Amino acid sequence: MQSNTFSQLIQTSQTKLNTLLDLTASEAKFEAQLLLLHVLNKDRAWLITHENDVAQSNINEAFQALLNRRLNGEPIAYILGYREFYGLHLKVTPDTLIPRPDTETLVEAALSKIPLHTSQTQNIHQKKTILDLGTGTGAVALAIAKNRPLANVIAVDISQAALNVATENAKSLNISNVQFILSDWLSALNGQRFDLIVSNPPYIEGSDAHLQQGDLRFEPLSALASGCDGLDDIRQIINHAPQHLNAGGWLMLEHGYNQVGHVASLLKQAGFNEVSHVLDLSGVNRVTIGQI
Repeated sequence: MQSNTFSQLIQTSQTKLNTLLDLTASEAKFEAQLLLLHVLNKDRAWLITHENDVAQSNINEAFQALLNRRLNGEPIAYILGYREFYGLHLKVTPDTLIPRPDTETLVEAALSKIPLHTSQTQNIHQKKTILDLGTGTGAVALAIAKNRPLANVIAVDISQAALNVATENAKSLNISNVQFILSDWLSALNGQRFDLIVSNPPYIEGSDAHLQQGDLRFEPLSALASGCDGLDDIRQIINHAPQHLNAGGWLMLEHGYNQVGHVASLLKQAGFNEVSHVLDLSGVNRVTIGQI
């Protein structure tokens, strides 16, 4: 077998990724580099200075094994076991939804409603309390907790496996102002009230063909699909959230690009005011918010 340099490995795998997964050239090269760096346990700076080194046979075999998994469609986040989100290095497993850049819009919207500083004379009970519904990896809850260390954050999920991942992420990031609770949405919260409730719930239509394509094939269906119109979980959250919000509290929901009108109507029907929308990085209405 002919020996390849690291640069040659990247080039040949880039072509395969570009062709079979329909990635752009830059995306394919980036993914090839990530897979190789994962095998080498090195950073990109090291690779730049060693790109003409010949890959040893064991390195080549390990790299090809990971590349084949990716070429079969397995999400690169599951292969690597992590995903970067809002500056946080998060462990990711097949038990959790893969955090996506669009969801950073939800974090930004939440942070805009939480004061950065709290007066030293302010009573501890007046600190902002935030609830994250369907936390998964803990991405949203941890991003909020990290950037608002005086806030008290509670994050819930119906999956104990997901909560185990989220708890591990909190420990590895040394974020202590977040608590994880096993709950089917709000059912286990026993009348607790919050200043802000955020959620990136399932919102894909159950019959959507995209569920059988790309990365979505590998992710937990329960974290993606929600009834015929994709709004079953959003309806449940909106209907029960007012009982768990302090006066003047906010509910913020991520949703699909074509659901903005439906979500706004549901919020208004449930008694929410100041209903508005937040655009994601692509200019799509990704988050709808309302105040009780």
